[in-house]
Amino acid sequence: MAAAIASSLIRQKRQARESNSDKVATNKRRSSPSKDPRSLCERHIFNVFSKVRFCSGKKRPVRRKPEPQLKGIVTRLFSEQGFFLQMQPDGAISGTKDENSDYTLFNLIPVGLRVVAIQGVKAALYVAMNAEGFLYTSDVFTPECKFKESVFENYYVIYSSTQYRQHESGRAWFLGLNKEGVIMKGNRVKKTKPCSHFVPRPIEVCMYKEPSLHELEEKLLKSSRSPTMNSEERARSLERERQAAESSTEREAS
Repeated sequence: MAAAIASSLIRQKRQARESNSDKVATNKRRSSPSKDPRSLCERHIFNVFSKVRFCSGKKRPVRRKPEPQLKGIVTRLFSEQGFFLQMQPDGAISGTKDENSDYTLFNLIPVGLRVVAIQGVKAALYVAMNAEGFLYTSDVFTPECKFKESVFENYYVIYSSTQYRQHESGRAWFLGLNKEGVIMKGNRVKKTKPCSHFVPRPIEVCMYKEPSLHELEEKLLKSSRSPTMNSEERARSLERERQAAESSTEREAS
């Protein structure tokens, strides 16, 4: 009797232990990390939104390459004739005695070996020479805006067109001012004469972006400023007006 009771108790304990082990095994199976308790639809939506967040992230900033810089100078060009080269806001080029005028400031930008572009600081226009030797101002940088910078024997600086010269002799065409401070035709200026001699008077050193070279097309020539081919005629007309005003004043006084 006692043995039967003991065996039944042992059997009950064994069954209770087995049932507990089954429950623990089922709990472990349910909490397995390899299986996601969410439904298939929920998991699909989660994946879609995670991809959307990944795609909509901030893009890395694109680093732009620094633009090439050219070291030039802001200067005044003083002529041996006693005038400072100036560029008016309308693009007219002439000489002036006023050293402190802002219109006498020019940017000398190196665009080649001993080749410079001459740009008015205030007008922001380039000095150019056309095929007839006349100076004009251009809104865009063209081959006619290139001038060769050379040092003459007396240490004056001369500027000649890199595009045009005399066909027969090959003599260069130069930038020049006459005794009245009027711009001259390039084919009438000689490098041995004072009219072509300039002394740069630097103000400061600046860094410039390399000018974009435009081809000499008809539309660009039309968009450029009018040549200063009538500068001598304007000077003569001004002189005639001055003489007429003086004569009228003398008549009124008499």
